[in-house]
Amino acid sequence: MTGWLAVIAAGLFEIAWAFGLKYSDGLTRFWPSLATALAILASFALMSFALRSLPFGTAYAIWTGIGAAGSIILGMVIFSEPTDPIRLICLTLIIAGMVGLKFNSPV
Repeated sequence: MTGWLAVIAAGLFEIAWAFGLKYSDGLTRFWPSLATALAILASFALMSFALRSLPFGTAYAIWTGIGAAGSIILGMVIFSEPTDPIRLICLTLIIAGMVGLKFNSPV
């Protein structure tokens, strides 16, 4: 697995654990809490693997950007959170920043 694939997978697991927190009811429900903990471990393990070969700042920004953008999109789609123009512009800026960092990365 390449470092970039590991960052993408780590970001997807970050979305999963944020989603799990929503359903764990403050970590009081066992199965959602367990799934959240496993997603956190997977996200951190993949990110630590990615950092072996990728620049720290770029990898971290993309990891958190995937988590943030993905969580925003899930919130809009699954939880009917607002999709007003300002939120969509801000989401676009997060994604544009990640793309810009990736294309400007030396690796």
